[in-house]
Amino acid sequence: MARPVRPEAPVPAYDLPALRRRTTAVLAGSQVLGGLGVATGIALASVLAQRISGSESLSGLAQTAAIVGTAVLSVPLAALMGARGRRPGLTLAYLIGAAGAGLVVLAAAAGSFPLLLLGMAAFGASSSANLQARFAAADLAEENQRGRAISSVVWATTIGAVTGPNIAAPAGRSVSSLGIPPEAGPFLWAGAVFLLCALLVTVLLRPDPLLTARALAPPQSEAEARSGRSLRAGLTAVAASPRAKLALLTVSVCHTVMVSVMVMTPVDLGHHGAGIELIGVVISLHIAGMYALAPLMGWLSDRVGRLGGIGLAVALLTCAALLAGTAGADHRQTAAGLFLLGLGWSAGLVSGSALLTDSVPPGARPAAQGLSDLVTNSSAGLGGAIAGVIAAKAGYGALNLSAALLLLPVAALALAARGRGTTQPAAHP
Repeated sequence: MARPVRPEAPVPAYDLPALRRRTTAVLAGSQVLGGLGVATGIALASVLAQRISGSESLSGLAQTAAIVGTAVLSVPLAALMGARGRRPGLTLAYLIGAAGAGLVVLAAAAGSFPLLLLGMAAFGASSSANLQARFAAADLAEENQRGRAISSVVWATTIGAVTGPNIAAPAGRSVSSLGIPPEAGPFLWAGAVFLLCALLVTVLLRPDPLLTARALAPPQSEAEARSGRSLRAGLTAVAASPRAKLALLTVSVCHTVMVSVMVMTPVDLGHHGAGIELIGVVISLHIAGMYALAPLMGWLSDRVGRLGGIGLAVALLTCAALLAGTAGADHRQTAAGLFLLGLGWSAGLVSGSALLTDSVPPGARPAAQGLSDLVTNSSAGLGGAIAGVIAAKAGYGALNLSAALLLLPVAALALAARGRGTTQPAAHP
């Protein structure tokens, strides 16, 4: 059992705006670096997996392993954050990600596919840190500004995430003299970046936003506080709220659609003559779509409602699947489809995350947020694994069609929720 945490000192109301700005700035800085590390490595993960395994059908397993790692680690990391605060949880996640990046480099040098998958699973902890940072931004936000608080941290990932795939080639060349395959070079760079992220969060994320939010909230008994941090508490809170269930479905489906299409796009581009540089450009445009317009998605989520943002996500992802799935050798059409794929993911992530935070009691939020990341990354990991098989057996177009069909339940439940008039955030004491 985790040792009791001493509450953060109460923050006067007039200091809260400054504390929110400082917390957001630190989280944004970690996201810039974290996005750089994740995107630099992920850009060529499927290519590295294909090289080591010698099989296109297995190429999607590298991304899948990272997503599974994110899913598996999300629950203990959420439990740690629930018990000790955001700072130790985020720091540990980045340290595990750095260790995973080192294992990937060793796997590439040794030609070991199992070691590659193990390294990618640990590498996924860095994505868990990046995902949890959006919830950390919402800890101190006012209810009617949660969408913008989440999106501001998501947007910060743009700088690093767009840059990452474009430095994959020079990162690969930097290890050529070491006898390491060039596809593994980006992971060496990513490991160093994650270590820097851990240092930044440890030193500057003070006071801890989650512990501070608890100090400002109505007091709970120790038994209530402990029970609210368990995975069962998250399940109970989500099961009790139709809106929370819709939020969980939205984030998990949007992420699964995005991952399933994105993970096989570099391979499909390679089949149509694209080199590493062009693949990097296409993935950069995709990542720009994921993050660059996140503030707009947050504003829309706060102004027109969470359901409006979810509807926009479904529309954008459907269009993305249509464009990418019918592009063939037209690299510009593929790039346009991947950009829309990123936009749809952004709309779904921001609106779904805000809706989830709105819809569960404060004491159960870390547990529900950990559950969300578990379900989201488990489903996306399964999608990534199946994506390679579908693309190899039926083609990239069939993969996009399958991904689009996953959006139908989200659209149906969102329309049903709008019909019931459940568009406003829930008020929790």
